[in-house]
Amino acid sequence: MSGRLRARFVDTRPLHGSRPFRDLWIGTSAAQLGGQIATVAVLAQVWDLTGSPVATGAIGLARAVPMILFGLLGGTLADTFDRRRVVRITVLGSLLTAVGLCAQALAGNRSVLLLFALIVVGTSCSALGAPARRTFPVRLLPSDQVAAGLALMNVTFQAAMLAGPALAGLIIARWDFPAAYAAQAVSLAVSALSLVRLPAMRPDGAGATGGKRPPKGGWRVLRRPTLWGSMATDVSATLLAMPIALFPLVNEIRFGGDPQTLGLFLSAVAVGGITAGLVSGSVTRLRRGGLVQMSAAAIWGLALACFGVAGPLWLALACLAVAGAADTVSVVSRSALVQLETPDAYRGRVSSVEHVIGVAGPELGNFRGGLVASATSAPFSLVSGGLSAVLAVAAVAATNAPLRAYRTPSPAEKQTAPETATEAAG
Repeated sequence: MSGRLRARFVDTRPLHGSRPFRDLWIGTSAAQLGGQIATVAVLAQVWDLTGSPVATGAIGLARAVPMILFGLLGGTLADTFDRRRVVRITVLGSLLTAVGLCAQALAGNRSVLLLFALIVVGTSCSALGAPARRTFPVRLLPSDQVAAGLALMNVTFQAAMLAGPALAGLIIARWDFPAAYAAQAVSLAVSALSLVRLPAMRPDGAGATGGKRPPKGGWRVLRRPTLWGSMATDVSATLLAMPIALFPLVNEIRFGGDPQTLGLFLSAVAVGGITAGLVSGSVTRLRRGGLVQMSAAAIWGLALACFGVAGPLWLALACLAVAGAADTVSVVSRSALVQLETPDAYRGRVSSVEHVIGVAGPELGNFRGGLVASATSAPFSLVSGGLSAVLAVAAVAATNAPLRAYRTPSPAEKQTAPETATEAAG
């Protein structure tokens, strides 16, 4: 295979060139798979305890609220203390919570409130560590490999989404809920071990041991056109064109409500994401990250608008696969841009905002889609939302020249670029 052809596939340079990143990737991959298994186990156990769709829906609320509240606090922690230490402590907290989930299942717990309390604690630990963890790739890799590293992370996330629920079903069917939670605990233990060899990652300005007040201007840095433009692009795509909540209704009115078809909808998105990740080398080597993200976000909106009017099942699945691929490209390019454009002293707080947008945007987008569909129809909600997303992304592109012109800095450029507090706040 020629070098040019190999460059089109997933870029594995970060795995070969950085042992710390390789450790991080292995640990993160394990945690993602365990998290998907636990997600299914929690859903099934809440249903087993209550038989209530309201209770299963409340799982999302039990996760979203602490994710938003503690995610922002985690950003401040990441800009104050050694980020490696923050992640180690929060992973340990998540591991203890997984052990608690396993223990309550073994004890035959019948209290849904106890289960929800453990969900809130585990999500809070994850949220506190998420902003610090997001800063790791840019500290462990050369600037021209950051996007490739994030693409590798995304591939395993998509693979976990595809394989995790099926594996959870097999585990629960054969060994019940304790085994599923035990699998999550094992995966978090692997994640904790992967952090052992990581170097200390103190934020700029935090001193030798960390613990100082974080530098001022950490929120004002979001006024940088490249940063607010990238985040506005993501909000435009997820808030206006999120399709997941409409899948059951589309399946009912167009494909007879077959549960297997509903599963295919979700799988098609994941397959598209994995495919994009496997050929991500052709994207991660591109230096025009802003244009790549905006183009991918527009394709996402168009694909979902087409899904809204697709008749044959094969066409509907193809549209969802394209949307999944576009989402992967958009997420990878946005994450790389945000990390590279943010001075290290502020990366924790900026990462926390990016994390909250990534969590809240899709949830609110699903809510918006459901409201519009209830007032009109699922096809109208999908088509209007997809086209609105395209128009919103076009508006960001038209008004944000720095984002359109953004180029990923080379390693040499990154080393010489000043990252002063004045520039960050300006």
